[in-house]
Amino acid sequence: MAAARVLVVGLDPAKLEDWDPEPILAGIARGRARFADSGVEADWCLLALDDDTEAVVVEALRRDDYAVVVIGGGIRRHEPLLGFFEKLINLVRRHLPDAAIAFNNSPEDCLDAALRWLPRNPGDAGRL
Repeated sequence: MAAARVLVVGLDPAKLEDWDPEPILAGIARGRARFADSGVEADWCLLALDDDTEAVVVEALRRDDYAVVVIGGGIRRHEPLLGFFEKLINLVRRHLPDAAIAFNNSPEDCLDAALRWLPRNPGDAGRL
């Protein structure tokens, strides 16, 4: 059985205007390292708001049969992005209907968010 994979979707801090991306980029690097250290495979989809974000997200969702999709706080917590957040949730439901959806508090705790939903035993995916 293949290992369960995780997709992390968030805003690309390097593409945000009037923002110092370094602290967030450092947090992302620490978050990626935590996945690597744990042996959980994860892909990251960092979005620029000026891109065709829907197409970028759909392409990322189709890359693998992800068990969990972690959606970053930059998308969820910024009120002007509420409509995009709703669209993102529905894209996940449409393209990965069996994937759990998880939310992080910071780029560093994406693994923790994913682990809440990753199956502990074969056949446990999606069980509450």
